[in-house]
Amino acid sequence: MPDPRDRGLPVALADWLELLEARHGMSICLGLERVSEVLAALGSGSDAVVISVGGTNGKGSICAMLEAILLAEGYRVGCYTSPHLLRYNERVRIDGIEVGDEALAAAFADVEAVRGNTPLTYFEHGTLAAWRVFCAQRLDVIILEVGLGGRLDAVNAIDADCAVVSGVAVDHVDHLGDTREAIGFEKAGIFRAGCPAICGDPDPPRSLIEHARTIAAELWVCGRDFGFDGDRQQWRYWRKETPTSGCHDGISIHRSGLAHPALRGASQLFNAASAMTALDALQARIPVSMQAIRQGLMRVELRGRFQVLPGQPQVVLDVAHNPQAANVLAENLGEMGFAPTTWAIFGMLADKDVEGVLMRMDARVDHWLPCTLSGPRGLEAGALIDRMRAAGVKESKIAEGFATPAKAFARARECAAVNDRIVTFGSFLTVADVLAEIQSRR
Repeated sequence: MPDPRDRGLPVALADWLELLEARHGMSICLGLERVSEVLAALGSGSDAVVISVGGTNGKGSICAMLEAILLAEGYRVGCYTSPHLLRYNERVRIDGIEVGDEALAAAFADVEAVRGNTPLTYFEHGTLAAWRVFCAQRLDVIILEVGLGGRLDAVNAIDADCAVVSGVAVDHVDHLGDTREAIGFEKAGIFRAGCPAICGDPDPPRSLIEHARTIAAELWVCGRDFGFDGDRQQWRYWRKETPTSGCHDGISIHRSGLAHPALRGASQLFNAASAMTALDALQARIPVSMQAIRQGLMRVELRGRFQVLPGQPQVVLDVAHNPQAANVLAENLGEMGFAPTTWAIFGMLADKDVEGVLMRMDARVDHWLPCTLSGPRGLEAGALIDRMRAAGVKESKIAEGFATPAKAFARARECAAVNDRIVTFGSFLTVADVLAEIQSRR
């Protein structure tokens, strides 16, 4: 590829990201035509097994579990996820290590060199650059997290050998529809004919099931074809030999005595069972031992997903930003040890279901510290307070608005007693700002 400097293009990764953010008028512009066109021009290919992971909530956890298990088995693994918390490099990893600035910048330049007049969004350009990086390596497995929806997401331009949908809930209604049936059809768009299709939702929309049947995908549904049971000490995974759509309905495979995943929360068993089913479906190409599964689930890490920091007062970071995720967060908080007072640093994007989130979390919070999120979609603290009042949150529980999540967190640290709990949630941006503040203090 030609040197980007010959065309007056950036060389540093930070400059590339700034250019891409400014170039396209829309941050979200669904459709595969542009990405497919540039992907073909890029000419990059890989012999690696490709796993795509979509869903409303839990897809990041499934990607992390797959990555940890496969690395424990000794495979070379590329993993692409989004969004990032602190550094763009978090999105593109090889063998669990973030790809460096120079390699990412070179990949951005390679995509730019072949795109011609085809416009690409920030996410589309980044997805193609990640694929370019992976194809330059001799990888065994590539894990791709779907950005939004599925059918028209940039990741879906790349054919996967196995697709996982973690679950289906109402979110991104402006782009995906306002019903689970409409959204389920969009999520199911990552399935491929004749390939394993894993659904971690025990109550999937009919549209998802019908689409899988229409294209003859091999659909495995949690609770029907695979699942789990257990207690607080350990759990058991079970799976049918073939999905219900086949001729065999009995449980033929089970694995007992499993330690709970290192990621906290009861919902992580749905994610772990989905990841294990995907790996079982690909066993002929990428065999994985039970030892690797156990090691991977014990070692898996993912910042911002019910992440409990050491020390007192207790600090919990969670990127929950829709009602379903907020409900899981509320349940997880309820299962933690007693805390006299819970302080919530709360910031959300304007296009999210603020009222639905509040409905599920208000009973767990004693003091709300609303804050402004930056960017064109960010909700200003004053507007957030208005929506909190309209949702019925008691005035006595709402503090004055804060200019940033970090400022709200600083106030919580000033006010919280040693045995209290501080919860930061509502958006990746909310968690990222607080996490950056914590790291700067360290």
